[in-house]
Amino acid sequence: MNNTALLINNQLLDLIFESTYYGIVIVDADGIIQYMSNNYCDFLEVQRDEVIGKHATDVIENTKMHLVAQTGKQDFADLQFLQGDFVIANRIPIIENNDIVGAVGTIIFRDLDEWKKLNSHIKGVLSELNYYRSEWNESNGLRYSLHDLIGETPEIKDLKDRVMRIARGDISVLLRGESGTGKEIVAQSIHQLSERSEKPFVKVNCGSIPEHLLESELFGYEDGAFTGARKGGKIGKFHLADGGTIFLDEVGDMPLHMQVKLLRVLQEREFEPIGALQPKKVNVRVIAATNRPLEKMINDQLFREDLFYRVNAVQLFIPPLRSRRSDLPILTEHFLRKATKRIGKRVTGTSPEAAALIRQYDWPGNIRELENVLEASVHLTDSELIGVEELPDYLKGGKKKPEVKNLKVLLEETEKNAIEAALKRYRYDKNKAAESLGIGNSTIYDKIKKYNISF
Repeated sequence: MNNTALLINNQLLDLIFESTYYGIVIVDADGIIQYMSNNYCDFLEVQRDEVIGKHATDVIENTKMHLVAQTGKQDFADLQFLQGDFVIANRIPIIENNDIVGAVGTIIFRDLDEWKKLNSHIKGVLSELNYYRSEWNESNGLRYSLHDLIGETPEIKDLKDRVMRIARGDISVLLRGESGTGKEIVAQSIHQLSERSEKPFVKVNCGSIPEHLLESELFGYEDGAFTGARKGGKIGKFHLADGGTIFLDEVGDMPLHMQVKLLRVLQEREFEPIGALQPKKVNVRVIAATNRPLEKMINDQLFREDLFYRVNAVQLFIPPLRSRRSDLPILTEHFLRKATKRIGKRVTGTSPEAAALIRQYDWPGNIRELENVLEASVHLTDSELIGVEELPDYLKGGKKKPEVKNLKVLLEETEKNAIEAALKRYRYDKNKAAESLGIGNSTIYDKIKKYNISF
Protein backbone atom coordinates (compact mmCIF):
# COMPACT_ATOMS: atom_id res chain seq x y z
CA MET A 1 0.00 0.00 0.00
CA ASN A 2 1.29 3.47 -0.83
CA ASN A 3 1.93 5.45 2.38
CA THR A 4 2.17 8.85 0.69
CA ALA A 5 -0.81 10.95 1.85
CA LEU A 6 -3.19 12.55 -0.63
CA LEU A 7 -4.28 15.87 0.88
CA ILE A 8 -7.60 17.20 -0.41
CA ASN A 9 -9.04 20.70 0.12
CA ASN A 10 -12.69 20.21 -0.81
CA GLN A 11 -13.59 23.90 -0.51
CA LEU A 12 -10.80 24.97 -2.87
CA LEU A 13 -11.67 22.23 -5.38
CA ASP A 14 -15.34 23.26 -5.33
CA LEU A 15 -14.35 26.82 -6.23
CA ILE A 16 -12.28 25.52 -9.16
CA PHE A 17 -14.60 22.87 -10.59
CA GLU A 18 -18.23 23.72 -9.86
CA SER A 19 -18.44 26.30 -12.64
CA THR A 20 -17.13 23.89 -15.28
CA TYR A 21 -18.90 21.35 -17.46
CA TYR A 22 -16.90 18.51 -15.96
CA GLY A 23 -17.76 15.93 -13.36
CA ILE A 24 -14.68 15.43 -11.18
CA VAL A 25 -13.64 12.56 -8.92
CA ILE A 26 -10.36 12.07 -7.06
CA VAL A 27 -9.25 8.78 -5.51
CA ASP A 28 -6.22 7.85 -3.44
CA ALA A 29 -3.71 5.11 -4.29
CA ASP A 30 -6.12 2.46 -2.97
CA GLY A 31 -9.02 3.64 -5.14
CA ILE A 32 -10.86 5.28 -2.21
CA ILE A 33 -12.85 8.38 -3.17
CA GLN A 34 -11.41 11.54 -1.57
CA TYR A 35 -13.38 14.13 -3.56
CA MET A 36 -16.35 14.24 -5.94
CA SER A 37 -17.73 17.46 -7.42
CA ASN A 38 -21.35 18.29 -6.72
CA ASN A 39 -22.31 18.18 -10.40
CA TYR A 40 -20.84 14.64 -10.65
CA CYS A 41 -22.83 13.67 -7.54
CA ASP A 42 -25.97 15.08 -9.17
CA PHE A 43 -25.26 13.08 -12.31
CA LEU A 44 -24.85 9.87 -10.26
CA GLU A 45 -27.79 10.80 -8.00
CA VAL A 46 -25.73 10.35 -4.82
CA GLN A 47 -24.88 12.49 -1.78
CA ARG A 48 -21.25 13.56 -1.52
CA ASP A 49 -20.92 12.90 2.20
CA GLU A 50 -22.08 9.33 1.56
CA VAL A 51 -19.53 8.51 -1.17
CA ILE A 52 -16.39 10.06 0.32
CA GLY A 53 -14.38 7.19 1.81
CA LYS A 54 -15.95 4.51 -0.38
CA HIS A 55 -14.09 2.54 -3.03
CA ALA A 56 -14.65 3.92 -6.54
CA THR A 57 -16.08 0.60 -7.78
CA ASP A 58 -18.83 0.80 -5.14
CA VAL A 59 -20.03 4.18 -6.43
CA ILE A 60 -19.19 4.48 -10.16
CA GLU A 61 -20.18 1.64 -12.51
CA ASN A 62 -17.59 0.45 -15.04
CA THR A 63 -14.98 2.71 -13.47
CA LYS A 64 -11.24 2.29 -14.05
CA MET A 65 -10.15 4.89 -11.50
CA HIS A 66 -8.67 2.31 -9.13
CA LEU A 67 -6.70 0.73 -12.00
CA VAL A 68 -5.17 4.06 -13.03
CA ALA A 69 -4.27 4.67 -9.38
CA GLN A 70 -2.55 1.27 -9.26
CA THR A 71 -0.72 1.30 -12.59
CA GLY A 72 -0.03 4.99 -13.14
CA LYS A 73 -1.18 4.69 -16.76
CA GLN A 74 -3.35 7.58 -17.94
CA ASP A 75 -6.56 6.89 -19.84
CA PHE A 76 -7.94 9.54 -22.20
CA ALA A 77 -11.24 9.80 -24.11
CA ASP A 78 -12.59 6.46 -22.92
CA LEU A 79 -16.24 5.78 -23.76
CA GLN A 80 -17.75 4.67 -20.43
CA PHE A 81 -21.29 3.33 -19.90
CA LEU A 82 -22.64 5.12 -16.84
CA GLN A 83 -26.17 5.63 -15.51
CA GLY A 84 -27.64 4.02 -18.62
CA ASP A 85 -25.75 6.37 -20.94
CA PHE A 86 -22.33 6.78 -22.49
CA VAL A 87 -19.95 9.40 -21.09
CA ILE A 88 -16.51 10.49 -22.23
CA ALA A 89 -14.06 9.86 -19.38
CA ASN A 90 -10.47 10.96 -18.78
CA ARG A 91 -8.36 9.49 -15.98
CA ILE A 92 -4.93 10.81 -14.95
CA PRO A 93 -2.62 9.47 -12.21
CA ILE A 94 -1.42 11.84 -9.47
CA ILE A 95 2.33 11.31 -8.95
CA GLU A 96 4.45 12.85 -6.19
CA ASN A 97 8.16 12.11 -5.75
CA ASN A 98 7.82 9.20 -8.21
CA ASP A 99 5.06 7.66 -6.07
CA ILE A 100 1.49 7.22 -7.31
CA VAL A 101 -0.64 8.90 -4.65
CA GLY A 102 -3.98 8.75 -6.46
CA ALA A 103 -5.83 9.63 -9.64
CA VAL A 104 -8.18 12.30 -10.90
CA GLY A 105 -11.01 11.50 -13.28
CA THR A 106 -13.38 13.65 -15.33
CA ILE A 107 -16.54 13.10 -17.31
CA ILE A 108 -17.58 15.76 -19.80
CA PHE A 109 -21.04 17.29 -20.20
CA ARG A 110 -22.67 20.73 -20.42
CA ASP A 111 -26.04 19.88 -18.90
CA LEU A 112 -28.06 16.72 -18.66
CA ASP A 113 -30.43 17.58 -21.54
CA GLU A 114 -27.53 18.42 -23.83
CA TRP A 115 -25.69 15.31 -22.71
CA LYS A 116 -28.70 13.13 -23.49
CA LYS A 117 -28.81 14.57 -27.01
CA LEU A 118 -25.08 13.92 -27.43
CA ASN A 119 -25.48 10.44 -25.98
CA SER A 120 -28.23 9.61 -28.47
CA HIS A 121 -25.95 10.78 -31.26
CA ILE A 122 -23.09 8.60 -29.94
CA LYS A 123 -25.37 5.56 -29.73
CA GLY A 124 -26.52 6.19 -33.28
CA VAL A 125 -22.96 6.51 -34.52
CA LEU A 126 -21.92 3.33 -32.71
CA SER A 127 -24.90 1.45 -34.11
CA GLU A 128 -24.10 2.65 -37.62
CA LEU A 129 -20.41 1.82 -37.14
CA ASN A 130 -21.22 -1.71 -35.99
CA TYR A 131 -23.58 -2.17 -38.96
CA TYR A 132 -21.00 -1.05 -41.49
CA ARG A 133 -18.22 -3.00 -39.77
CA SER A 134 -20.36 -6.14 -39.97
CA GLU A 135 -21.21 -5.41 -43.61
CA TRP A 136 -17.54 -4.71 -44.39
CA ASN A 137 -16.35 -7.90 -42.75
CA GLU A 138 -18.97 -9.95 -44.61
CA SER A 139 -18.09 -8.41 -47.97
CA ASN A 140 -14.39 -8.97 -47.33
CA GLY A 141 -14.72 -12.61 -46.35
CA LEU A 142 -14.17 -12.06 -42.64
CA ARG A 143 -16.07 -14.19 -40.15
CA TYR A 144 -13.50 -14.86 -37.43
CA SER A 145 -11.27 -13.04 -34.98
CA LEU A 146 -8.86 -14.17 -32.27
CA HIS A 147 -11.86 -14.42 -29.95
CA ASP A 148 -12.99 -17.44 -32.01
CA LEU A 149 -9.79 -19.35 -31.23
CA ILE A 150 -11.30 -21.11 -28.22
CA GLY A 151 -9.05 -22.79 -25.65
CA GLU A 152 -7.13 -22.40 -22.41
CA THR A 153 -4.29 -24.89 -22.87
CA PRO A 154 -0.71 -23.55 -22.92
CA GLU A 155 -0.45 -24.41 -26.63
CA ILE A 156 -3.46 -22.27 -27.53
CA LYS A 157 -2.42 -19.41 -25.26
CA ASP A 158 1.05 -19.43 -26.83
CA LEU A 159 -0.50 -19.51 -30.32
CA LYS A 160 -2.69 -16.49 -29.52
CA ASP A 161 0.32 -14.62 -28.17
CA ARG A 162 2.35 -15.34 -31.31
CA VAL A 163 -0.55 -14.29 -33.55
CA MET A 164 -0.76 -10.92 -31.79
CA ARG A 165 2.99 -10.39 -32.08
CA ILE A 166 3.36 -11.23 -35.78
CA ALA A 167 0.12 -9.55 -36.89
CA ARG A 168 1.70 -6.10 -36.71
CA GLY A 169 4.23 -6.80 -39.47
CA ASP A 170 4.00 -7.71 -43.14
CA ILE A 171 5.97 -10.93 -42.96
CA SER A 172 4.64 -14.04 -44.73
CA VAL A 173 3.17 -16.71 -42.48
CA LEU A 174 2.83 -20.47 -42.99
CA LEU A 175 0.12 -22.20 -40.94
CA ARG A 176 0.67 -25.90 -40.30
CA GLY A 177 -1.84 -28.32 -38.85
CA GLU A 178 -4.32 -31.05 -39.61
CA SER A 179 -7.56 -30.43 -41.44
CA GLY A 180 -10.23 -28.89 -39.23
CA THR A 181 -7.89 -27.45 -36.58
CA GLY A 182 -8.78 -23.81 -37.28
CA LYS A 183 -6.14 -22.54 -39.71
CA GLU A 184 -8.59 -20.10 -41.31
CA ILE A 185 -9.49 -18.67 -37.89
CA VAL A 186 -5.79 -17.96 -37.30
CA ALA A 187 -5.36 -16.46 -40.78
CA GLN A 188 -8.31 -14.10 -40.35
CA SER A 189 -7.15 -13.18 -36.83
CA ILE A 190 -3.75 -12.12 -38.18
CA HIS A 191 -5.46 -9.93 -40.78
CA GLN A 192 -7.93 -8.45 -38.27
CA LEU A 193 -5.08 -7.45 -35.93
CA SER A 194 -2.84 -6.05 -38.67
CA GLU A 195 -2.62 -2.58 -40.17
CA ARG A 196 -4.24 -4.09 -43.28
CA SER A 197 -7.46 -4.85 -41.41
CA GLU A 198 -9.45 -2.20 -43.32
CA LYS A 199 -8.38 -3.73 -46.65
CA PRO A 200 -9.66 -6.97 -48.25
CA PHE A 201 -9.03 -10.48 -46.94
CA VAL A 202 -9.18 -12.90 -49.88
CA LYS A 203 -9.15 -16.67 -49.47
CA VAL A 204 -8.05 -19.08 -52.19
CA ASN A 205 -8.39 -22.83 -51.72
CA CYS A 206 -5.59 -24.08 -53.96
CA GLY A 207 -6.79 -27.66 -53.68
CA SER A 208 -10.38 -27.09 -54.79
CA ILE A 209 -9.72 -25.11 -58.00
CA PRO A 210 -9.10 -27.20 -61.14
CA GLU A 211 -5.48 -26.95 -62.24
CA HIS A 212 -6.32 -25.41 -65.63
CA LEU A 213 -8.33 -22.62 -63.93
CA LEU A 214 -5.94 -21.81 -61.10
CA GLU A 215 -3.85 -19.25 -62.98
CA SER A 216 -6.88 -17.25 -64.12
CA GLU A 217 -8.35 -17.41 -60.60
CA LEU A 218 -5.17 -16.08 -59.02
CA PHE A 219 -4.06 -13.54 -61.62
CA GLY A 220 -7.10 -12.89 -63.82
CA TYR A 221 -7.07 -12.32 -67.56
CA GLU A 222 -7.48 -9.56 -70.12
CA ASP A 223 -10.35 -9.13 -72.57
CA GLY A 224 -9.97 -11.62 -75.41
CA ALA A 225 -7.09 -13.47 -73.75
CA PHE A 226 -8.40 -16.85 -74.95
CA THR A 227 -11.43 -18.44 -76.58
CA GLY A 228 -14.39 -18.33 -74.22
CA ALA A 229 -12.89 -15.57 -72.06
CA ARG A 230 -15.39 -13.30 -70.35
CA LYS A 231 -15.95 -10.01 -72.17
CA GLY A 232 -14.00 -7.29 -70.41
CA GLY A 233 -11.65 -9.79 -68.76
CA LYS A 234 -11.56 -10.95 -65.17
CA ILE A 235 -9.93 -9.62 -62.02
CA GLY A 236 -7.82 -12.19 -60.19
CA LYS A 237 -7.61 -12.88 -56.48
CA PHE A 238 -4.26 -11.10 -56.09
CA HIS A 239 -5.72 -7.95 -57.62
CA LEU A 240 -8.75 -8.17 -55.33
CA ALA A 241 -6.46 -8.53 -52.30
CA ASP A 242 -4.30 -5.51 -53.20
CA GLY A 243 -3.48 -3.61 -50.01
CA GLY A 244 -4.81 -6.45 -47.87
CA THR A 245 -4.14 -10.12 -47.23
CA ILE A 246 -4.39 -13.20 -49.44
CA PHE A 247 -4.87 -16.55 -47.72
CA LEU A 248 -3.59 -19.48 -49.80
CA ASP A 249 -5.23 -22.47 -48.19
CA GLU A 250 -3.91 -25.95 -49.08
CA VAL A 251 -0.87 -24.38 -50.74
CA GLY A 252 0.77 -27.82 -50.83
CA ASP A 253 -1.74 -28.82 -53.52
CA MET A 254 -0.56 -26.12 -55.92
CA PRO A 255 0.96 -27.55 -59.13
CA LEU A 256 4.65 -26.86 -59.83
CA HIS A 257 4.13 -24.49 -62.76
CA MET A 258 1.90 -22.30 -60.59
CA GLN A 259 4.44 -22.39 -57.77
CA VAL A 260 6.88 -20.64 -60.13
CA LYS A 261 4.37 -17.86 -60.84
CA LEU A 262 3.54 -17.48 -57.15
CA LEU A 263 7.24 -17.19 -56.32
CA ARG A 264 7.55 -14.28 -58.75
CA VAL A 265 4.68 -12.46 -57.08
CA LEU A 266 6.35 -12.84 -53.69
CA GLN A 267 9.78 -11.78 -54.97
CA GLU A 268 8.89 -9.01 -57.40
CA ARG A 269 5.55 -7.90 -55.90
CA GLU A 270 3.97 -8.04 -59.34
CA PHE A 271 1.83 -10.43 -61.35
CA GLU A 272 0.85 -10.80 -64.98
CA PRO A 273 -2.78 -11.47 -65.93
CA ILE A 274 -3.27 -13.92 -68.80
CA GLY A 275 -3.04 -12.00 -72.06
CA ALA A 276 -1.61 -8.85 -70.44
CA LEU A 277 1.22 -6.93 -72.11
CA GLN A 278 2.59 -5.51 -68.87
CA PRO A 279 2.82 -6.89 -65.32
CA LYS A 280 0.79 -5.21 -62.57
CA LYS A 281 2.21 -4.17 -59.22
CA VAL A 282 0.53 -5.58 -56.13
CA ASN A 283 0.91 -5.06 -52.40
CA VAL A 284 -0.38 -8.05 -50.47
CA ARG A 285 0.53 -9.99 -47.38
CA VAL A 286 0.58 -13.74 -47.99
CA ILE A 287 -0.63 -16.25 -45.42
CA ALA A 288 -0.38 -19.85 -46.57
CA ALA A 289 -1.71 -23.00 -44.93
CA THR A 290 -1.25 -26.71 -45.45
CA ASN A 291 -1.67 -30.06 -43.74
CA ARG A 292 0.79 -31.73 -46.09
CA PRO A 293 4.48 -32.59 -45.32
CA LEU A 294 6.12 -29.89 -47.42
CA GLU A 295 9.65 -30.93 -46.42
CA LYS A 296 9.06 -34.42 -47.82
CA MET A 297 7.42 -32.94 -50.90
CA ILE A 298 10.56 -30.86 -51.49
CA ASN A 299 12.67 -34.03 -51.38
CA ASP A 300 10.24 -35.65 -53.83
CA GLN A 301 10.44 -32.53 -56.06
CA LEU A 302 6.72 -31.85 -55.65
CA PHE A 303 7.17 -28.49 -53.91
CA ARG A 304 9.76 -25.82 -54.66
CA GLU A 305 12.29 -25.23 -51.91
CA ASP A 306 12.66 -21.51 -52.75
CA LEU A 307 8.89 -21.04 -52.48
CA PHE A 308 8.84 -22.92 -49.18
CA TYR A 309 11.31 -20.46 -47.65
CA ARG A 310 9.35 -17.52 -49.07
CA VAL A 311 6.04 -18.51 -47.47
CA ASN A 312 7.69 -19.94 -44.36
CA ALA A 313 9.15 -16.73 -42.94
CA VAL A 314 7.14 -17.42 -39.78
CA GLN A 315 5.54 -20.78 -39.08
CA LEU A 316 2.61 -21.33 -36.74
CA PHE A 317 1.45 -24.81 -35.75
CA ILE A 318 -2.21 -25.32 -34.79
CA PRO A 319 -2.41 -28.35 -32.49
CA PRO A 320 -4.90 -31.17 -33.14
CA LEU A 321 -7.84 -31.50 -30.79
CA ARG A 322 -6.67 -34.84 -29.38
CA SER A 323 -3.55 -33.14 -27.98
CA ARG A 324 -5.57 -30.60 -25.99
CA ARG A 325 -8.40 -32.63 -24.51
CA SER A 326 -8.70 -30.30 -21.53
CA ASP A 327 -10.22 -27.75 -23.94
CA LEU A 328 -13.09 -30.10 -24.84
CA PRO A 329 -15.51 -28.85 -22.13
CA ILE A 330 -15.13 -25.19 -23.10
CA LEU A 331 -15.32 -26.05 -26.82
CA THR A 332 -18.42 -28.19 -26.25
CA GLU A 333 -20.11 -25.36 -24.35
CA HIS A 334 -19.19 -22.87 -27.09
CA PHE A 335 -20.49 -24.98 -29.98
CA LEU A 336 -23.68 -25.94 -28.11
CA ARG A 337 -24.42 -22.28 -27.44
CA LYS A 338 -23.77 -21.48 -31.09
CA ALA A 339 -25.94 -24.36 -32.38
CA THR A 340 -28.88 -23.76 -30.01
CA LYS A 341 -28.98 -20.08 -30.95
CA ARG A 342 -29.12 -20.95 -34.64
CA ILE A 343 -31.57 -23.87 -34.31
CA GLY A 344 -33.77 -22.34 -31.63
CA LYS A 345 -33.73 -25.25 -29.15
CA ARG A 346 -32.83 -25.17 -25.47
CA VAL A 347 -29.89 -27.52 -24.90
CA THR A 348 -27.73 -26.66 -21.91
CA GLY A 349 -25.04 -29.33 -21.99
CA THR A 350 -24.16 -33.01 -22.20
CA SER A 351 -24.85 -35.90 -19.87
CA PRO A 352 -21.84 -37.22 -17.90
CA GLU A 353 -21.82 -40.35 -20.07
CA ALA A 354 -21.87 -38.33 -23.31
CA ALA A 355 -19.16 -36.01 -21.98
CA ALA A 356 -16.98 -39.05 -21.20
CA LEU A 357 -17.35 -40.34 -24.78
CA ILE A 358 -16.48 -36.90 -26.15
CA ARG A 359 -13.35 -36.78 -23.97
CA GLN A 360 -12.06 -40.22 -24.97
CA TYR A 361 -12.61 -39.92 -28.74
CA ASP A 362 -9.58 -38.95 -30.84
CA TRP A 363 -11.41 -36.42 -33.09
CA PRO A 364 -9.51 -36.99 -36.35
CA GLY A 365 -11.63 -34.26 -37.94
CA ASN A 366 -10.65 -31.90 -35.10
CA ILE A 367 -12.67 -28.75 -34.29
CA ARG A 368 -14.78 -28.99 -37.45
CA GLU A 369 -15.85 -32.56 -36.64
CA LEU A 370 -16.70 -31.67 -33.02
CA GLU A 371 -18.88 -28.74 -34.13
CA ASN A 372 -20.73 -30.86 -36.71
CA VAL A 373 -21.34 -33.70 -34.24
CA LEU A 374 -22.69 -31.31 -31.58
CA GLU A 375 -24.96 -29.51 -34.05
CA ALA A 376 -26.41 -32.83 -35.26
CA SER A 377 -26.90 -33.90 -31.63
CA VAL A 378 -28.84 -30.71 -30.87
CA HIS A 379 -31.18 -31.56 -33.75
CA LEU A 380 -31.63 -35.10 -32.45
CA THR A 381 -32.21 -34.51 -28.75
CA ASP A 382 -35.59 -33.93 -27.09
CA SER A 383 -33.89 -33.15 -23.80
CA GLU A 384 -31.94 -30.22 -22.40
CA LEU A 385 -28.92 -32.52 -22.16
CA ILE A 386 -27.32 -34.38 -25.05
CA GLY A 387 -27.14 -38.05 -24.14
CA VAL A 388 -25.18 -40.99 -25.49
CA GLU A 389 -28.04 -41.94 -27.82
CA GLU A 390 -27.73 -38.61 -29.70
CA LEU A 391 -24.04 -39.11 -30.46
CA PRO A 392 -22.88 -40.88 -33.65
CA ASP A 393 -22.37 -44.64 -33.34
CA TYR A 394 -18.64 -44.41 -34.05
CA LEU A 395 -18.11 -42.34 -30.88
CA LYS A 396 -19.52 -45.17 -28.80
CA GLY A 397 -17.15 -47.78 -30.21
CA GLY A 398 -13.83 -46.48 -28.95
CA LYS A 399 -11.27 -43.82 -29.55
CA LYS A 400 -10.83 -44.27 -33.27
CA LYS A 401 -13.44 -44.22 -35.98
CA PRO A 402 -13.34 -47.01 -38.59
CA GLU A 403 -10.54 -46.34 -41.05
CA VAL A 404 -12.83 -47.04 -44.03
CA LYS A 405 -14.98 -43.99 -43.25
CA ASN A 406 -13.76 -40.52 -43.99
CA LEU A 407 -15.16 -37.38 -42.38
CA LYS A 408 -17.56 -36.68 -45.27
CA VAL A 409 -19.14 -40.13 -44.92
CA LEU A 410 -19.45 -39.74 -41.16
CA LEU A 411 -21.14 -36.36 -41.46
CA GLU A 412 -23.56 -37.74 -44.03
CA GLU A 413 -24.41 -40.61 -41.66
CA THR A 414 -25.07 -38.10 -38.88
CA GLU A 415 -27.27 -36.01 -41.18
CA LYS A 416 -29.23 -39.08 -42.25
CA ASN A 417 -29.77 -40.13 -38.61
CA ALA A 418 -30.97 -36.61 -37.73
CA ILE A 419 -33.52 -36.62 -40.57
CA GLU A 420 -34.78 -40.11 -39.70
CA ALA A 421 -35.19 -39.15 -36.04
CA ALA A 422 -37.07 -35.93 -36.94
CA LEU A 423 -39.39 -37.81 -39.29
CA LYS A 424 -40.14 -40.38 -36.61
CA ARG A 425 -40.72 -37.68 -33.99
CA TYR A 426 -43.27 -35.87 -36.19
CA ARG A 427 -44.90 -39.09 -37.46
CA TYR A 428 -43.31 -38.68 -40.87
CA ASP A 429 -44.74 -35.21 -41.48
CA LYS A 430 -41.97 -33.94 -43.78
CA ASN A 431 -42.84 -30.26 -43.41
CA LYS A 432 -42.75 -30.34 -39.59
CA ALA A 433 -39.57 -32.42 -39.64
CA ALA A 434 -37.91 -29.93 -41.98
CA GLU A 435 -38.98 -27.02 -39.77
CA SER A 436 -37.55 -28.70 -36.64
CA LEU A 437 -34.24 -29.27 -38.44
CA GLY A 438 -34.07 -25.69 -39.69
CA ILE A 439 -34.07 -26.67 -43.38
CA GLY A 440 -36.47 -26.01 -46.25
CA ASN A 441 -39.18 -28.41 -47.41
CA SER A 442 -37.48 -28.98 -50.76
CA THR A 443 -34.21 -29.71 -48.98
CA ILE A 444 -35.67 -32.46 -46.82
CA TYR A 445 -37.25 -34.08 -49.89
CA ASP A 446 -33.85 -34.01 -51.62
CA LYS A 447 -32.15 -35.52 -48.54
CA ILE A 448 -34.76 -38.27 -48.23
CA LYS A 449 -34.11 -39.18 -51.84
CA LYS A 450 -30.33 -38.91 -51.45
CA TYR A 451 -30.16 -41.18 -48.41
CA ASN A 452 -32.92 -43.49 -49.66
CA ILE A 453 -34.87 -43.05 -46.42
CA SER A 454 -37.94 -45.27 -46.44
CA PHE A 455 -41.00 -45.15 -44.15
